[in-house]
Amino acid sequence: MSEPDGRQTPTPLVDAALNAQALRASVSTTSLKRRASSSFEGCEGDTSRKRIKEDMEAAQEDADDSDVALSTVSTTLADDLARELECGCCSELVYRPVLVNPCQHFFCGSCCVLWIRNGGTCCPACRGLSTVVTPFRALQSVIDTLIRAAPHKARTERERQQADEIYRLGQSMRIPPPREPSPETSVEIPTDYARPCPHCAAGNPYGWRCPQPIPDPITDIDHAWHLEDGVPPGHAHCGNCENLLATRAPNTTTKCDLCQVYFCGIGVQNRCIALPIHAQQPHGLSDIGDLILSSDVYECFDSNHVEVEIMLDYLTAQGLTPRHIYREAGLSTHRGFKPLMELDLFTDIHGVAPGVDPDPEAPRISTCRHCATEIFLWGLRNWWVRERQKGFLEEAVMSRKDCPDGRASHAKEYNHIFPDPASQPEQAIAQLEHPVAEQTPELRFPETEPHSADPTGQAIAAPSQVRDVTERPELPAEALWNLFNRGTPDRVPPQPEALSSQLA
Repeated sequence: MSEPDGRQTPTPLVDAALNAQALRASVSTTSLKRRASSSFEGCEGDTSRKRIKEDMEAAQEDADDSDVALSTVSTTLADDLARELECGCCSELVYRPVLVNPCQHFFCGSCCVLWIRNGGTCCPACRGLSTVVTPFRALQSVIDTLIRAAPHKARTERERQQADEIYRLGQSMRIPPPREPSPETSVEIPTDYARPCPHCAAGNPYGWRCPQPIPDPITDIDHAWHLEDGVPPGHAHCGNCENLLATRAPNTTTKCDLCQVYFCGIGVQNRCIALPIHAQQPHGLSDIGDLILSSDVYECFDSNHVEVEIMLDYLTAQGLTPRHIYREAGLSTHRGFKPLMELDLFTDIHGVAPGVDPDPEAPRISTCRHCATEIFLWGLRNWWVRERQKGFLEEAVMSRKDCPDGRASHAKEYNHIFPDPASQPEQAIAQLEHPVAEQTPELRFPETEPHSADPTGQAIAAPSQVRDVTERPELPAEALWNLFNRGTPDRVPPQPEALSSQLA
């Protein structure tokens, strides 16, 4: 065995020690931080995370400011566009636009219809001569886009419903031509003299001339009719426009058989006219909204607001209009207007003097709008009594007991609308107007009683066999006054003796 030469022989323990020492040296010289992202390689050394966060916040604020500015611009644009698209009649965003030719102005379709109905003969904006009105479909597309961007600019649901009832989408119209302008006068028109009526001039367009024409105070002041002398012969004042008219004009003049007032038929269309009773429209009562605003309707029910609201709800549910009620309530009394006239329900309705009733016993055929309103109010309560009996109301309404003392303070608990057993309106009126003449059978006389004959050879009844047709049924005077005076509580009832003598 040879001796060692001075070098150590490697052993496993020595190798492990050497490897541990080398590992500690490498760890001490190597950094433990991660390498920076490639996006930060170009940054300067003084850039910090705080500055990066501030930059990001500033960028976010700039984006928010841009959104606010964009929203402000959109709102301003919508306001400006809505202002440019306003209707020239109602000053609101145009709805169902129509275009007037040839001036190219646009309006709501319903506004244009109302303009024509009220006598418009030109463009509502420029007053230029116009003929045709057509739907403006191109503008409708712009309005639809505007409403989608700004829904608050749209018209309300109620306004749209009212407009759709007046104007049908896609309908074209024609504007009537204007009337011939009145000749310009260079002299002052006298105000103390009567002006000629439309029928006084020769060659007037109505095909009839007054037999007693009124002289024109401008051309013939010496023969002019002074207003202090009253109304010129053969003339009267129109109950609506109050202009002079010819009372015997065959094609235009009409007369109300109830108030005895004449109407010219020329001044205002559908108003200066008396129509048959069944065809007339009550004045100021076009729809249910007018009933709500009318204080006379509440007076007909003795200020019973609960019952009036029940009736209005019923009319809305059934789709009934005041004209429907007028035809049923008013026409059921077409034979009973004489007692109403005796109670002065049709006097002092108009601002002009009425004419003379040529035959108080004649049947009443025509009426004016104001008298039709009186008929409507007079028969409204009794119509509601009959309508309730049809059984269309709710059970909670019909199950209420009749009020024992007549007080309306507890109208919700008790019923105050029921037939009055002391007076039946239709029967009482029919008896007062046609007592017994229509019910008298054919008279037969005994051969022994003398009788005479008229020139035609027909037998004439003897005095003892003829019943007095003027006798009237015995009805309480106070009941009749309460019956015919509903809706006019301001009138003071006369004494029973005077009322009985008046109805006798």
